[in-house]
Amino acid sequence: MHPLLFQIGSLKITCFGAMAACGFLAASFLLFANMKERGLNSDNVNDLFFICIVAGILGARLFYVIQFWDEFKNNLLMIPRVDKGGIVFYGGFIAAVLAIYIYSRRKKLNFFGVIDVMAPSLALGHAFGRIGCFLNGCCFGRPCDLPWAVRFPQGSMPEHCYPGASLHPVQLYESLFNFALAGLLFVFLRKTKVCGRTAALYLVCYGIGRFTLELFRGDNAKIMSLMSVSQIIGIATAIAGVGIYIATMKRT
Repeated sequence: MHPLLFQIGSLKITCFGAMAACGFLAASFLLFANMKERGLNSDNVNDLFFICIVAGILGARLFYVIQFWDEFKNNLLMIPRVDKGGIVFYGGFIAAVLAIYIYSRRKKLNFFGVIDVMAPSLALGHAFGRIGCFLNGCCFGRPCDLPWAVRFPQGSMPEHCYPGASLHPVQLYESLFNFALAGLLFVFLRKTKVCGRTAALYLVCYGIGRFTLELFRGDNAKIMSLMSVSQIIGIATAIAGVGIYIATMKRT
């Protein structure tokens, strides 16, 4: 855990923010590399990248604040402090998809073609973001005795929840998963020209992957002691991916 990268006077650069920035840059390069696969141009990509950053950050933070309202109800000034960590991927994902849909309709672009191109970049940016979560000490895992288990320092949230315990580095599990998924989607995007199938593959793979990874998470409460909110959304995400893939079969 290393939340602060460096400080110059009162300016603090956090590792979470630095990794998020790296994720945005990597995602943008990949987006430009993939844009011609579905007939997009540089203006479209610039617009989409800006829209997704704004909508993604707002949605991810809003979802986190709603889910963990008790942390903010007595200190509303902490709500915009994204630099402290505390975002929920699904919230950002839903907000970004809605923003992409509105943009696609206005520009008369094929929505499924657009999200095909966005999918590999989304996975790649998410991979860097999870490294930031590990350095920040959020989104931590459950106790385990595996050789690669990690200990967080005194005063951190993981140590507060599991005093003296070694935990699954679940943030790094998800980071590796997303790096692999980004590579898979990059190749698949070039293998198929049917709009929607790359996005469908992303939804199915990420939904199943996230459901599985939640089994190793130690910070998410279960609904009726069964599943976390993210697991429920993961199932819905995978089902949506299957539905989109079936719909593409009817168009071919």
